[in-house]
Amino acid sequence: MTRPAVPGPSSRPIISSLPAATMEDRLGEFVDLLKACVDAGASVNFIVPFSVGEAAAYWRGKILPGLGAGKRVMLAVDVEGRLAGTVNLDLDTPPNQTHRAEVSKLLVHPDFRRRGIARMLMEAVEDHAHQGGRTLLTLDTRTGDTAEPLYTSMGYVTVGVIPDYCRDADGKGLSGTTIMYKTI
Repeated sequence: MTRPAVPGPSSRPIISSLPAATMEDRLGEFVDLLKACVDAGASVNFIVPFSVGEAAAYWRGKILPGLGAGKRVMLAVDVEGRLAGTVNLDLDTPPNQTHRAEVSKLLVHPDFRRRGIARMLMEAVEDHAHQGGRTLLTLDTRTGDTAEPLYTSMGYVTVGVIPDYCRDADGKGLSGTTIMYKTI
């Protein structure tokens, strides 16, 4: 009689907070993740066709400086030795708003969707924010996007919708954005 294979540690999701140096070492993986998400229609500020160079410029220009300065936290989840997803926590707030942070760029590679990875990342980013003394999280998402019900199920409250806020990833239409918050 044979026993079913027991998943090894590499098959379990591993979430880690990445310092700038590690993120830079893994830049190619983050470029691939962002490109795959945009190519699959994710509304994360970019329009297709979306090049590898544009993806690299985003991580280098927008994310790495904040990580290096301690103004941003980046969490990543690895599954089966691959980067499956990431989320950012923007800590760069004015002096009278140091109790809050903004969640951004929740990305899950299309190959790893519908496995609970987005929820794991959101729970981890909330824990990280709470441990850092943040009590209020804000975010925005394309109205009607697949992530919106996830945020609602996790206790995020909708403040409102701004219509025609952004171009769709294919550049052909406009979508609204839903502004949300959660007290943690």
